[in-house]
Amino acid sequence: MFLMIGVNDKEEQLDYEGVMTCDVCGAYGRYEVFLVCSVLYLFFIPTFRFNYRYYVRTSCCNTLYELDSGIGEAIAKGERVRITEEDLHLLNRGRTYKKCIYCGYATGEDFEYCPKCGNKF
Repeated sequence: MFLMIGVNDKEEQLDYEGVMTCDVCGAYGRYEVFLVCSVLYLFFIPTFRFNYRYYVRTSCCNTLYELDSGIGEAIAKGERVRITEEDLHLLNRGRTYKKCIYCGYATGEDFEYCPKCGNKF
């Protein structure tokens, strides 16, 4: 008898419309909510999903948070909920960017002057 079994993680973006001011970089952006779960494959057919985890990524600096599972489940069901700071647990700080007010150039480096136009940040 020949049996093929495998387990793989699957990422799925959830529909959430919420804007925020980022605590890490101070920019105005939005939350991107996604679900990560493990999937058991039997003969290349997904048969069972388990180990649900919900994450939030900011659109401004890509800071990653783990989302409270109750709020994540409500978003997955299509309910309109508001994400608060108490619902988020910081996992990875995103990169902070400097943006030149003269030419609009954005960089993640720690420059004192803009490399594009030469003005001071």
